[in-house]
Amino acid sequence: MQNLAPNLTALIRHWPKEAQSRFLELRGIVHDAARSADVDLLETTKWNEPAWLPSKPRTGSTLRSCWHPKQADALGLFLNCNSTLPETMRTLYPDTFNFEGKRSIWLPLDRPLPEDALHHCATLTLTYHRSKA
Repeated sequence: MQNLAPNLTALIRHWPKEAQSRFLELRGIVHDAARSADVDLLETTKWNEPAWLPSKPRTGSTLRSCWHPKQADALGLFLNCNSTLPETMRTLYPDTFNFEGKRSIWLPLDRPLPEDALHHCATLTLTYHRSKA
């Protein structure tokens, strides 16, 4: 888990190997989306889960990820439920993502990640407020 902050390594080291691998793939997509959108990315934890957000306020929203035994076959990606992002993703990608509730996207561990859709989701999230200005 090279280049991963110690606090994030500590969180995901207890996850199954498949979830760790998917997380690292997802992390790469999020970082690439931030670079493409010219967003300085902050990688941290929120609610004891890995999270990404722009370092500059009022640029975008937060993305969180986690693995949980209750959804052992998937990696979770969470959007801000007080934004239009979840509904936008449901509209744009109704058959690409497994949605749950007002903020959750579940990414199956036994299938390749939908890289283009996740890149778009990360870009829209990390620039959410920028697009409203």
